[in-house]
Amino acid sequence: MSGREVGGAADVCVVGLGPTGRGLAHRAMTAGLTVVAVDPRPERLWAPTYSCWVDELPEWVPEKAIASRIERPAVWTSRELRIDRAYCVLSKRGLFESLPLDDATVVRGRARTVEPHRVELADGTEVRAAVVFDTRGQSSPGTRRSASAHGIFLDEETAAPMVTPGEGLMLDWRPENGAGPEEPPSFLYAVPLGDGTVIFEETSLGLRGGMPQHELRKRTLNRLAAHGIQLRGDEPTEAAHYPLDETPPKAGRGQVVPYGSRGGLMHPITGYCVADSLSQVDKAIDAVQRGEDPIEAVWSREARLVHWMRMRGVYGLGRLTTEQSVAMFEAFFTRPPRQQRALLSAHDDYSALSAALFMTVATTWPFNWRYDLVGWRNRNRWVGWDYGRPGTNDPLPHHEDTPAT
Repeated sequence: MSGREVGGAADVCVVGLGPTGRGLAHRAMTAGLTVVAVDPRPERLWAPTYSCWVDELPEWVPEKAIASRIERPAVWTSRELRIDRAYCVLSKRGLFESLPLDDATVVRGRARTVEPHRVELADGTEVRAAVVFDTRGQSSPGTRRSASAHGIFLDEETAAPMVTPGEGLMLDWRPENGAGPEEPPSFLYAVPLGDGTVIFEETSLGLRGGMPQHELRKRTLNRLAAHGIQLRGDEPTEAAHYPLDETPPKAGRGQVVPYGSRGGLMHPITGYCVADSLSQVDKAIDAVQRGEDPIEAVWSREARLVHWMRMRGVYGLGRLTTEQSVAMFEAFFTRPPRQQRALLSAHDDYSALSAALFMTVATTWPFNWRYDLVGWRNRNRWVGWDYGRPGTNDPLPHHEDTPAT
C-alpha cells in the first residue's frame, strides 16, 4: 500500500491500539462514526498488567473484562487497614475481546507523521480524518517524576503465605524490603491475577527518574524471603517505568488530540490510567459528533483543578522518607470514603480532593514532617541517589514496559 491513501476521509483516526486506543476506536465505531485505527501490531495482546477500582469502569465494559476481584484490599502502614471498595485486575484477553473493531478499518503500520487531519505511515500510506487521536502512550521519563515497579509472578500455592485468592495488598509498607530508613522508599503491591498466579511488585512513586529495576527486584526478593517464600529463579517478571507528570493538553479545535497517558489521564499519584481513560471516552466521542473540542469535553475546569492538586501530591510523595510515607498513608487511609475516592480515582471531585489533601497533611504526625509534604524543605531529597550496580549473582531481564494506553 506504499504511497496510497486508505479509503476516504474518516470521522476519526486513532493512532495506537493499547487498551485506551482500542476503547476509543470501539466506542467511536459503536456511535456510528467511520473509524480508522493504526497500530504496528493491532492483534497483539497487551503486555502489562492492568488493574482498577471496579466502580471506575464504565457500564459498557462487561464482566468478562475482569480477571480477579478483591472486595476489601489491604493496606499496611504501622497496622493493617482495609479499603471498603472493590478492586479488580483486568483480563487482558477479556478486555481485548470486549472492544471489537469489526466495522473499523484497522491499518497495520507505524505512524511516521501525526497531524491534525492526516497520519502518514512509515511505508508512505496516508490516513485522513476529521479528528486524529494520538493514544501511543509516553516516552521514556528521563529525570521526570516517575513510577517504577518490578513484579515477580508466582503460583497461588507458593504465594499463599502472603496473599490468598480473593485477598490483595494495595500498599504494603512493612519494613521487610531490606531498605534502610535513609534510603528512597518503596512499597509492595501484590494481587491475584485470576489465572492461578499472584504478582508481587515492589513499587516506587514520585521519585525523579524513578528507581532502577535491580534495586526494586532486590527489595521484592527480600520481602518474599521474610515470609519464607523461596524462588526457583526462572519465575516470569514484569517491569514498569513511566512518567507521572504529563500535563493535560490545551484545549483548541483543529489539533491532534492526545489521549490516555499521552493526554494527561495518567493519575499523577497512583500511575493508573486505563479505567479513567475508558470512562472519559464517550465524552470525547460525543464532542466529535457535535463538532466540538474533545479536549475541552474531557478536561473541564474542575478536572484540571483535580489534576493540579494531584500533581502537588506526587511532588510531596517523591521527597518523603519511608517513615514519613507510612505516616502520610496512614493519615490518608483513615479519611472518609468519598475523600479517598477523590484522590484515588474521581476525575473531577475537586472539593472532596481539597479536603482529603488538607486533612492528610494536617493529621500526618510528627508535625514537622508536614514541611516535607508541602515542599518547604527537602525538595530534592532523593535526587541523584546512587543505587549501585546490579549484583552479578542476580541476573535481571531487561524488558521495561511503558503501559500501552
